[in-house]
Amino acid sequence: FFFSAYPRQARPSRIASNHFFPLTNATMSHLMRPHYIDKQTNIIYDTNNADFEGWLTKQSMWLKDWRRRYFILKGSKLFFSKTNYSAPHGMIDLSQCTTVKSADLKSKKRNSFEISTPELTFLLYADTEKEKDDWIGSVGKSIVRCSNTYYQNSSTVGGGGHGMPGGGAAMQDEEEDYDDDDIYENDEHNEYFND
Repeated sequence: FFFSAYPRQARPSRIASNHFFPLTNATMSHLMRPHYIDKQTNIIYDTNNADFEGWLTKQSMWLKDWRRRYFILKGSKLFFSKTNYSAPHGMIDLSQCTTVKSADLKSKKRNSFEISTPELTFLLYADTEKEKDDWIGSVGKSIVRCSNTYYQNSSTVGGGGHGMPGGGAAMQDEEEDYDDDDIYENDEHNEYFND
């Protein structure tokens, strides 16, 4: 038995796939996702009207196995759940994160990236390189918006690094820091990319 809030003909064609769910006013007005309740603080977070959402595969913290989860980015919080409309069972607070970057070599998985805090590193991978790049961009924007540097830059005339000590040297370091995962593209003999 399949329950849907959509009439059969109005259902988005990709709803059953493992790709991005189209976010439109019509679809969001019918489907509501359960809230996330933080077990430590009992704070209730609304997960509807996400900034970005879709399927990723995440490495579990303790067993180190890979589990497919639905991720919901809303503001500075990244929630994850077993299905796209079940209650999220986990959250990554992006205000505590320092970096998001490609991690194909580290994870030994194609299209992977890592989200790092001072204490933890979360390894994830997407189905395609485009989805990986979209996630890195969206999570990166959220991390930047939470940082003091973002607020310092936006409060100065002209922005663009003027509020940063060192005149924007951190941006130059980021441009030089790259992941050379593209050297493994189309390599059928590399055991790490042939799951």
